[in-house]
Amino acid sequence: MARTAADMVADAKGKVRSITPEEVARMDDVLVVDVRDEPEVAASGKVRGAVHVPRGMLEFRADPSSTYHDPRFDPAKTVVLYCASGGRSALAGVALQELGYSEVRNMGGFKDWADKGLPLDT
Repeated sequence: MARTAADMVADAKGKVRSITPEEVARMDDVLVVDVRDEPEVAASGKVRGAVHVPRGMLEFRADPSSTYHDPRFDPAKTVVLYCASGGRSALAGVALQELGYSEVRNMGGFKDWADKGLPLDT
């Protein structure tokens, strides 16, 4: 029987450790990645200092052997991911783990950060 997207997200959430916005705000030397689509980021801004990489490009930006690699991605560094509600960021976290990133966290939804009045880039 085929799996659903909800099944895949539930499995991913079980594999990628979650983290609160407050914990992220206290972290140093961490790469925060917004995996939402461009219109979402344009409409609401993003976490201050976050790197925007749409979900469809994440593996290419994170893989050091890819011609699209972004040097801000380092498998030895802690990476915190978020999206609108936590599903895409959970799936992205599993993808990073498969690429050899061991310190991956899912912050969940951007709204959680924004609602707490934490700093934004607009």
